[in-house]
Amino acid sequence: LDNLVLEQNVLLLNTGSRLIMFDSGMGTSKAFGPTTGRLLSSLNEAKISPAAIDDIVCTHGHIDHVGGLADARGRRYFPNATIWISKADYDFWTDESKLSGDLKAFIVHARQNLLPYRERIKWVEDGKDVVPGVQAMAAPGHTVGHTIFIIKSENKTLAFTGDTTHHQILLTETPRTEFVYDTDPKQAVASRLKVLDMLASQKMPLHAYHFPWPGYGYVAKQGDGYRYYPVPMEIVRVPPKQT
Repeated sequence: LDNLVLEQNVLLLNTGSRLIMFDSGMGTSKAFGPTTGRLLSSLNEAKISPAAIDDIVCTHGHIDHVGGLADARGRRYFPNATIWISKADYDFWTDESKLSGDLKAFIVHARQNLLPYRERIKWVEDGKDVVPGVQAMAAPGHTVGHTIFIIKSENKTLAFTGDTTHHQILLTETPRTEFVYDTDPKQAVASRLKVLDMLASQKMPLHAYHFPWPGYGYVAKQGDGYRYYPVPMEIVRVPPKQT
């Protein structure tokens, strides 16, 4: 493979009382190519004001997940939002002492995007609800505090899986493969197997951050790994109100 396309599927959840966003894309960084950083444009196209977002739930502190929270000068895009992230990831990716190391670009952008929200950050904890109906599940290895989220509404469930697996074939059909961007590759493999087994055995739908848009579907056991079955996006058109 000379080139691999990884989407950045930001999920919005309207609970009726809160508007919740999961991850935030690259923002001002073009480290992953020129086509990233469309979050604010996409929200505008959906007629959603950044000020309307109540909570932003972050799976981890990598540049392509927290990069869309603030501009290059550190000004918040989401003035009313509470940011949810694991304390382990926040501490790791905002650590000033790492600015002189190989992770410099990741640290710079994590600090640019997370530090402006210092007073508005809350910690996610394994097994606990972020907000009612959204439960955190620790899945470390990709980063020290990588977390997925189980969303429940009545009898329906959806898993927002973050970077549990980056590709619908690679790391899914061969989940024991170690990935260079994992902080702890062996721990990441253990988490990947645990999450994929849960999704397959419970027939739980998933929304995967980097899978082809819209990143929604199911996984089933296949040999020593798993197979992803995408579900087509269903467009629901709301008729205009009668006057």
